Amino acid sequence: MDLFDTLAKTFFDFQAMADVLPQLLQVGLVNTLVISIAATVIGCVAGMLVALMGISPSAWLRWPARVYTDLFRGLPAILTILLIGQGFARLSQQIFGPSPYPLGIIALSLISGAYIGEIFRAGIQAVDRGQLEACRALGMGYGPAMRLVVVPQGIRRVLPALVNQFISIVKDSSLVYFLGLLVSERELFRVGQDAAVLSGNLSPLVLAGLFYLIVTVPLTHLVNFIDQRFRTGRRKAVAPISGLREVAELETVGAPAEDARP
Repeated sequence: MDLFDTLAKTFFDFQAMADVLPQLLQVGLVNTLVISIAATVIGCVAGMLVALMGISPSAWLRWPARVYTDLFRGLPAILTILLIGQGFARLSQQIFGPSPYPLGIIALSLISGAYIGEIFRAGIQAVDRGQLEACRALGMGYGPAMRLVVVPQGIRRVLPALVNQFISIVKDSSLVYFLGLLVSERELFRVGQDAAVLSGNLSPLVLAGLFYLIVTVPLTHLVNFIDQRFRTGRRKAVAPISGLREVAELETVGAPAEDARP
């Protein structure tokens, strides 16, 4: 019983959880969502640019896209965040002030842009090449054909992968605390960690983990739903109707006429 009591007091102290709950809701959750959504939006813009450069016929565009993708996919996320957050700290102070908050968003955006660029590239290249050839046959240039026909189809194919990437960004946002955020800029992990240090109890960190699960688990099921919907379509499959039914109806209609003959 002593072991279970110790575990309960260490990880499930409801009073410690209740004390930190307002900060997790008002500060931690808000900042986590702001960082994650901003990094995803910027990453999508950068990723689309990288994807279009990566499939460009020009080698001058393909090689920079390849280097960018290999660089930010190959480096650990924490290393990228520290290099950008500390390396550009002086420049950031002149533009954004003393807060490293924007640099954390920029670092996560660069990381997500590399992954999202590969997602977009795979989706665009998965579109049948006949779509582009049909557009060219109708007199459309390469740019309008890609913008109006090929790219929208490619984006639709990779929506589940994009949601998965957003989930990864939500979890990676916890690494931004290494930059030393202000009190009002702390995300879920930092709020839980600070409360755990002050209380000498890990229950605030457990509660922070529950908040991450509340955000990520429904998104995971949403990914599965979207993927299933794209695979099966919106309409349910209907069994084909046999033509024998029409034949039987014709025979039924014709039977009285044959009986009426002398």
